[in-house]
Amino acid sequence: MEKFTTLNGTMISIPTENIDTDQIIPARFLKVIDKNGLGDNLFSDWRYNADGSPKPDFILNTEQGKKAKLLVAGDNFGCGSSREHAPWSIMAYGFRGVVSTGFADIFRNNSLKLGLLPIVVDKDTHYQLQTLIEEDPSTTVTIDLEKQTLTLPDGRTVNFPIDGFSKSCILNGVDQLGYLQSHADAIAAYEAEHGSRVNTLAD
Repeated sequence: MEKFTTLNGTMISIPTENIDTDQIIPARFLKVIDKNGLGDNLFSDWRYNADGSPKPDFILNTEQGKKAKLLVAGDNFGCGSSREHAPWSIMAYGFRGVVSTGFADIFRNNSLKLGLLPIVVDKDTHYQLQTLIEEDPSTTVTIDLEKQTLTLPDGRTVNFPIDGFSKSCILNGVDQLGYLQSHADAIAAYEAEHGSRVNTLAD
């Protein structure tokens, strides 16, 4: 997992509400076991014509889309079936975070485990972000994960929630397995000191 501490970047908006995981990454692309190439298939059915040619007016096919680091999405983003490929494809395209007024729980949990930051903001801030993108696509905002803040161009700072464990993992660039491995010495010491108890529980 790549570390995430602070980010200053541009945004794009796909304000549609209730975007489900099959729209994010259609089921036919779920055969792979890593995220290599998944960015090309992000929002595939919206992004390409029937013959496979890109739709020039779809935001991901524009220079603005290719440069953006944050996706501002509609409410209840990532609903539908559970698939890690959804946050994988978003990250593979180049986004480091998604901003919305709400996320589906499974998508949010999968994102946090993979290092994609789901940033929940209030409706007024969400509307302001969309307005800024429309008025000036080069507008940037700053995300500070340690402080859990999103800072707008006018200097206004908005806090967003994240649980402590996920925050620590993303700040340090370790997934759940990596977190456990980082405590290998402590685990080994505990097992050595409480060997009989550990063995009894295992039985």
